Amino acid sequence: MENLQVKTLRPAFTIIEILISVLILSVSIMYILQIHSSNHEQIVYISERNKHALEDSLYLGSDVLKYHKERKSAYDLIEKEFKIKEFQTREILKKTERTLFVPEEIYILPPSDVPGPTALAKEITLKGEYNANYWHFEIEGL
Repeated sequence: MENLQVKTLRPAFTIIEILISVLILSVSIMYILQIHSSNHEQIVYISERNKHALEDSLYLGSDVLKYHKERKSAYDLIEKEFKIKEFQTREILKKTERTLFVPEEIYILPPSDVPGPTALAKEITLKGEYNANYWHFEIEGL
């Protein structure tokens, strides 16, 4: 008897199965890229907002409450408190400008039948590329 070798075919993927798997992978990759793009935009926004919040701190000194509807540079507000000798730093501070709004003060009183402290609240609105609101509170009486 002769040795008959029977070759059996290995099971393989059909072209349809391969196309479906490629389709599933491409949809998954597109979804991941969309999430990455969205996260990148949020990260850029948050970092820009934080940078502007740091700039806002230059405008929150004790003299800010006397400027209402005025456009001031950061240098105008801090030049009395700090001696800035470096020319380049002065120029950067002069280019950083915001419009200041300080509306009327708000008195916060305790209920009439309850003794308690009174307070004075002053809102400071900084207008520019990123608007920001800050509050200044003073406790007046205990």
